[in-house]
Amino acid sequence: MIVHNHRAMAAFAVMVALLAAVAAGLGVFARGDGSYETVTSVRGVTYAMTTDGVYAYNAQRVVSEGVAWDIFTLFVAVPVMLAAAAFVAGGSFRGRLFALGLFGYFFYQYLEYAMTWAFGPLFPMFILIFGASVVGLVWLGASVAGDRIADGFGEHFPGRPFAVVSILMAVLFVVMWTGRIAAGLAGDLETAGLHGETTLVVQALDLGAVVPTALLISALAWRRTAVGYVLASVYVVTSIAMSAAIVAMLLSAGIVEGSFELPPILIFGAFLAVMLVLAVRMYRLTPPETSHVHQGGLRWLPK
Repeated sequence: MIVHNHRAMAAFAVMVALLAAVAAGLGVFARGDGSYETVTSVRGVTYAMTTDGVYAYNAQRVVSEGVAWDIFTLFVAVPVMLAAAAFVAGGSFRGRLFALGLFGYFFYQYLEYAMTWAFGPLFPMFILIFGASVVGLVWLGASVAGDRIADGFGEHFPGRPFAVVSILMAVLFVVMWTGRIAAGLAGDLETAGLHGETTLVVQALDLGAVVPTALLISALAWRRTAVGYVLASVYVVTSIAMSAAIVAMLLSAGIVEGSFELPPILIFGAFLAVMLVLAVRMYRLTPPETSHVHQGGLRWLPK
């Protein structure tokens, strides 16, 4: 069955990684010469707008963050996905979990890009990548679900520490983003971060999708359910990639603007470090190989 065709899944992961490499590469190397002009939005916010490159007509602050995100994607996320694809091709259960986490990363990044960036030449590619990432999530997710892993993770799987950290970050997102939304509704568009954009895309995605997802997975992992362990193993990879990308974005924006926002840099840096430790513990306890068929169904057996 195609759902369990590991080589086909690996080839698809490679394709998505290469598409992301092209999009990120253009973002890094075709971003223009940094030219900008000072403009005022229809809401009265004055900001520096980039005037050339693939990200023209966007706020200079947004472009500086986006280029840093592209650098991380090109030189870290893409190579890691290519490496994960090699394990997927060999039938590795761990490899599929890791690739699922990276599909989640690519989905979020390019969905946000498609909704945030001013309309430009990369818009069709953004749609293609986040749409393909959805296919990857469903395809590899169906494959993992078909393996019906039950007790293969071990009793020392750090489900509850993961749940605590994820819930804390979800609460932090709620506090940060509701504050910005409230500021925007009160007319303080600078504090809200509306530098030429028409709405708060990041806040909408985080509060409407990331926070509920984190809370659901945390609840399942806290209850020590098999599905909770599977989802935690996937989500921890997405969290690591997103946290590293956010730190890179904040550092890039600080370099461009001449001042650094230390609190969020330290918070997301700490979150990244904790998630890396948890990921190492998780993947040491995750079933390494594919399932084997038995009369009672598919079940993991160590080789």
